[in-house]
Amino acid sequence: MKTTYFILLISFAGLSVRAQNIIVSKNASVSFFSSTVVEDIEGKSSTANSALDLKTGKIIFKVMNTSFQFKKKLMQEHFNENYMESNTYPFSEFKGKIIDPADFSKDGNYTVSVEGTLNIHGVIKTCQSKVNLVIDKGIISAKSVFRIKIADYNIKIPSIVFKNIAESVEVRVSAIYQPKTI
Repeated sequence: MKTTYFILLISFAGLSVRAQNIIVSKNASVSFFSSTVVEDIEGKSSTANSALDLKTGKIIFKVMNTSFQFKKKLMQEHFNENYMESNTYPFSEFKGKIIDPADFSKDGNYTVSVEGTLNIHGVIKTCQSKVNLVIDKGIISAKSVFRIKIADYNIKIPSIVFKNIAESVEVRVSAIYQPKTI
């Protein structure tokens, strides 16, 4: 019995140490902005999830496509039904790794590069972006801004509205990471 208890204790201790290397953000935000002469379109979500492994630098960022909110309800409807086809492609996701070394134990502002794959509308493309990290008393905030071309992700824009939607959109992501609890 003592041996079983000891093995369980060691197993849980190992899980605890591993969990301390993983930090999560359950209310990360993702937004995109399209600007044309005809109109500006912006979609925002504050319900994305992200996890960062402090030991390996691996990061994942996932957002439900139907969580994006727009100023006009019709824009949201068209986004989900016609462009993103959210019933078929419910999530957009980034999986990657920080390729610049960062000391997550020291407070400060850091700019690092992240490289990985971006999966939008069922199309996976390699991408790289700069990320601004702010580390303050163990809390890590991350922000990034990058551009994507809509056509690269097989998102079809009907000819009747092609002047309303830009060929490339600015994507902004931000997250505040907390240690993962078991």
